[in-house]
Amino acid sequence: MEAISPAYGLQLVKKWSGSDSFSGSILSSMRSSGGKFKINRIYVGKTNSSVELSDDPGWKTKFQEDFEKRFYIPHLSDFYDDVTPIPSTFCLKSRRPVIEDFADGYPSDEKWNGYINNNDRVLLKVIHYSSPTSAGAECIDDPDCSWVEKWVHRAGPREEIYFKPEEVAAAIVTCGGLCPGLNDVIRQIVITLEIYGVKKIEGIRFGYHGFSDKGIPNILLSRKVVDNIHLAGGSLLGVSREVPNVGQIVDNLQERGINMLFVLGGNGPHAGADAIHNEMKVAVVGVPKTIDNDILMMDKTFGFDTAVEAAQRAINSAYIEARSAYRGIGLVKLMGRDSGFIAMHASLSSGQVDICLIPEVPFQLHGEHGVLTHLKYLLQKKGSAVICVSEGAGKNLLENNNVTDAYGNFMFKDIGVHIQQETKKFFKDAGVPADMKYIDPTYMIRACRANASDGILCTVLGQNAVHGAFAGYSGITVGICNTHYVYLPIPEVISYPKQVDPNSRMWHRCLTSTGQPDFI
Repeated sequence: MEAISPAYGLQLVKKWSGSDSFSGSILSSMRSSGGKFKINRIYVGKTNSSVELSDDPGWKTKFQEDFEKRFYIPHLSDFYDDVTPIPSTFCLKSRRPVIEDFADGYPSDEKWNGYINNNDRVLLKVIHYSSPTSAGAECIDDPDCSWVEKWVHRAGPREEIYFKPEEVAAAIVTCGGLCPGLNDVIRQIVITLEIYGVKKIEGIRFGYHGFSDKGIPNILLSRKVVDNIHLAGGSLLGVSREVPNVGQIVDNLQERGINMLFVLGGNGPHAGADAIHNEMKVAVVGVPKTIDNDILMMDKTFGFDTAVEAAQRAINSAYIEARSAYRGIGLVKLMGRDSGFIAMHASLSSGQVDICLIPEVPFQLHGEHGVLTHLKYLLQKKGSAVICVSEGAGKNLLENNNVTDAYGNFMFKDIGVHIQQETKKFFKDAGVPADMKYIDPTYMIRACRANASDGILCTVLGQNAVHGAFAGYSGITVGICNTHYVYLPIPEVISYPKQVDPNSRMWHRCLTSTGQPDFI
């Protein structure tokens, strides 16, 4: 079960209950759309389980069985009776190119032990919390915080595949905004497809928009085309935030004979991929792309490490500006609509941040315990200060403009500008000098080339996406859980954004580093 912040949990409760007020200090549980929620004094937890967890002594077994059903990954054999596997064409022991004539069978080496068994599993959670009051505890609706094993499917090449490489027509599409590592993933998908023996690989231009606009030509991809694209940021294929027209996409894929589709994107594009999978029984595999690191279940998503590293440079610039000015203040706004992972990790790693503000933790600017009062204290004590804020922080301080993007997400007003204006006004009214510099590195960070850590992650994700498609899986995404690579059903990772748990050890470490108090 994933932990989410009280603020976000309250939004969910309001949304599903249709009420803004609740009786009592604790809402023990509720059921809506098949979900079971528990609010305790630390967090809100979602199980998505249909199992009643009251007084049934066999609830743990039932929960595990229900979990296995939910995390079952769809396979082509579920939809077609005549699907027959063949020996895999992927074998690293033989590096000879796959020939066009398969009369003598597919080149597979029975002695090679590099294949993944279909029954291999990865443990989703590894900490056994002894109490719901433990820092970062993620407990099922059980006062004893009982240990329940939750296993998910291990990613990697299978000994048997469900596509003949010469019959595969693959397509790759990058959706949403830019993110470091897109080109790395594209490159590895193409390289791995060619190792299997695939000859027809298309790149769809400008996200889902490329399926509907016939004036935009596709790009034929090969190793020669993608060999050096990882040396630059951006996306060879281009991106867009257009909401997919599933009917048009399915028609387009059928016209082109595409039977493998790889979708690189966040929650919105993954929802589109799942809709395509439900309409068209071909191999549809997602690769989670979000700088915000807000995809459920996963240790991290590609681009996140690079974003944190680039954000540190912006923070260092703000620090130098602040230290070099008389009573200087450096303010850096980083990405994070609903999740403050970038701001938290960048603040923790830089060691230069005095105040870190994220969406999951409410704060006030004014008042005795407000941010501005603490800022005044920092200037008196240190002579300078650095603030790092997520773009989605402080929603309660800004008027809702009711403007949404293509995916229906509300467009926030600039919290950085708001803090800058309120800070200048505060010190001016107090008759105290303060020199503030505001830095917004958003687009610089998005356009970066992937660093070494993300380069490795992108490489493995791209390879495993192809392995999953050839294994016959569809409606899945590939990710990293507890340092191991896994396949997950798309609906389970896009139901809501992953958020920073304010009671987690990582947030506590950040607070220890900044030394900031509660701003409420």
